[in-house]
Amino acid sequence: MTPLSILELVRVTEETDARGALDNARDLAAHAENWGYNRIWVAEHHNMRGIASAATSIVLAHIAAGSTKIRVGAGGIMLPNHAPYIIAEQFGTLERLYPGRIDLGLGRAPGTDQLTLRALRRAPESAENFPQDVLELQAFLAEAGPNQRIEAVPAAGTNVPLWILGSSNFGAMLGAELGLPYSFASHFAPDLLLQALEIYRARFKPSEQLQRPYAMVGVNIIAAETDAEAKRLATTQQMSFVNMFRGARGLSQPPIDDIENYWSLSEKAQVQRMLARSIVGSPETVRRGIAALVEETRADELIVVSDVYDHALRLRSFELIAEAAGLSSGA
Repeated sequence: MTPLSILELVRVTEETDARGALDNARDLAAHAENWGYNRIWVAEHHNMRGIASAATSIVLAHIAAGSTKIRVGAGGIMLPNHAPYIIAEQFGTLERLYPGRIDLGLGRAPGTDQLTLRALRRAPESAENFPQDVLELQAFLAEAGPNQRIEAVPAAGTNVPLWILGSSNFGAMLGAELGLPYSFASHFAPDLLLQALEIYRARFKPSEQLQRPYAMVGVNIIAAETDAEAKRLATTQQMSFVNMFRGARGLSQPPIDDIENYWSLSEKAQVQRMLARSIVGSPETVRRGIAALVEETRADELIVVSDVYDHALRLRSFELIAEAAGLSSGA
């Protein structure tokens, strides 16, 4: 059975504020660990009114405090926005608070626009130093040497597991070179999925953290009692992508009955390309979709986005997904 994990978007909806979104994320984690999910991750985004996960390490502390066993992590921290030393301090502290439960996924995209990037006091060319920054961060999380003058306290010695995230071949090559697990963002950028996985596996070099390649695949899955209801729920995510193309990012919107009246033909084509790997439907449809994706990609793990507007229906979607995938359920 392929492990399933969750990528939590911490969506602010038209009916919730940021606090509500954060509490919903925490509530999801508490349910998800009983449904058999392996980990729950949140991603760093800035200057987006509809996403409340900008202060990622603080959000993770909130989620971890409301659960007991599920792994909690960043999917990911956009490392060019930060000094590696600061990220080591933050995630080392999380590991001290929640030992054995913290993951640190790293991306090189800014997670925002260029104007906001300047507000973060980071130069656009910082992304060029991403491989070196990963190594620096890894060193700060390792045991401090006897003559080491700069120690990340209390992070030194925590060895928080690092992941490389990506939506292109660059991340696949870097993850392979460093011997780190790799997660591909096919939930919004599916075009290079198979090629990137092939590169990662072919070039993988064993490391102290990981002896064999380990690939996780991002996928949108929306489950409901029927295919028709799932497709209706999926219009929330479709509208979010349309709004992004229109430069009108805002709050998450409730589902609508006819998405065809919302998007233009060109917008529809763009959305369908970005969401091409999505699985939307009844439990049986989801079961078949998961099985086909795992067979095609040989994924070691799937990380699921279920972008459903209503929190109760989102919980139900994740519960149905767990049942369809054969995860151990609900003690």
